[in-house]
Amino acid sequence: MYAVLRDNRAMLHESVDLIREAFHYQSRFEGSTMVFKVDFPVTEASSFPYLMKDLALLAKIGFRVVIVPGAKERINAVLHKYDIVSHYVETIRITTMSAIPFVEMAAFDAATRFMTGLSADRVDAVIGNFVRARGLGVLQGVDMESTGMVDKIYTNSLERVLNQSVIPILPCIGWSPVGKPYNVPSDEIALAVSTALGAIKLFIVSANAGVRPGAYQIPPHITLGENGRVLRLTPHEAERIIELNAANNRDDDPALRELGLAFQAVKAGVDRAHIIDGREEGAILRELFSNLGAGTMIYADEHEAIRTLHHSDIPVILRLMEPLVRKGNLIRRSAEQIQEKKADYVVFEVDGSIHACGALHNWGEGQAEIAALATDPAYADMGLGRRIVKFLIERARKEGFRRVFVLTTRTHDWFEFLGFKEAPTESLPERKNYDRSRNSKVFALTLSQGGSDSELLQKYHTH
Repeated sequence: MYAVLRDNRAMLHESVDLIREAFHYQSRFEGSTMVFKVDFPVTEASSFPYLMKDLALLAKIGFRVVIVPGAKERINAVLHKYDIVSHYVETIRITTMSAIPFVEMAAFDAATRFMTGLSADRVDAVIGNFVRARGLGVLQGVDMESTGMVDKIYTNSLERVLNQSVIPILPCIGWSPVGKPYNVPSDEIALAVSTALGAIKLFIVSANAGVRPGAYQIPPHITLGENGRVLRLTPHEAERIIELNAANNRDDDPALRELGLAFQAVKAGVDRAHIIDGREEGAILRELFSNLGAGTMIYADEHEAIRTLHHSDIPVILRLMEPLVRKGNLIRRSAEQIQEKKADYVVFEVDGSIHACGALHNWGEGQAEIAALATDPAYADMGLGRRIVKFLIERARKEGFRRVFVLTTRTHDWFEFLGFKEAPTESLPERKNYDRSRNSKVFALTLSQGGSDSELLQKYHTH
């Protein structure tokens, strides 16, 4: 009897821990944008209705859900039915003018399955023309006709839909400015919409078991879970697995393609990319709301890319800052001033080259200023500025600051997006000299222990 009671208590404690984890992640990510790219075979699995229930639940509790349906297999079936043969350049389908109406039919049929599933759970959704496309043109001497690529994501339209608690569904069709339809890979759309909306997560909901030992070459130091599941990877580790297995002529391997998409997403600035088996009931919830997860997470390791400033870096960051100084976004700093506060500065290094910088200045009274933020424009799509800010916020929290603030003349919308709130100049510490001639706005973020603002930005070693 005692053993039974002990086992029951252990099970109860385990259940309570899981509930705590779920609430922890729910409060951390509430209001965040998450993109779900779902392979078409998942829609034909018996678990699909439960996947729809889970996505509906996420929308109901405050997550901003975006769905990108895959349609390759459905397109294949429709074209086969009408005796249309597809030809390829490498792995890219040549979509002919005669085939594009049938491709549209298949793409919207795939998207409608999600609309139907969400309607059953009384969650509003809309299938929309959120993608502007342009033709791929001639590839390796072959006219790709109606095969296209993403030219622009209409973020304003998407934001309006998301702000109304409606789930946007993006089929694998994009339109030119004059209304010409193009067949655009759903992977490309998922990547583009994730970066355009600043999504913190991209879920790749697959119909296969992913990259696992035995079937694929996996470096020995990679952390594995049950059944050989790869738990988590840095971008470097993901790239290494792709390189090891690409040598075996597996260019169109689904698992490697998915890993490649996750790698590209994280390199482009998405905080986390998750690859899960969509045929497993509850896989999304387990991956999102528990430490162990249910799939493979690829995460940006800022601690590998962001480092403290070296003396030899000062000329480089002065060059980064100069265009912003000329525009009036930053105040001018001399090499001597930077050297004096060198310990405050960090740089973002990509392949040995510096492409962003920032500083955290201690002004006393438990307050620190995030300043001198500059990014190489050529690397703007990688979200380096956002990642520098988050790194400095984490540093400030660990060093015990209760509040961080910024002074900005032109980027207040961007800081609001990161959770900062406008504050009066009187809230600045006494030691901070406020230059009234610049008339900068003050934006601040409270870092109280367990506060929601702080929690939303602590995303380094968790799902």
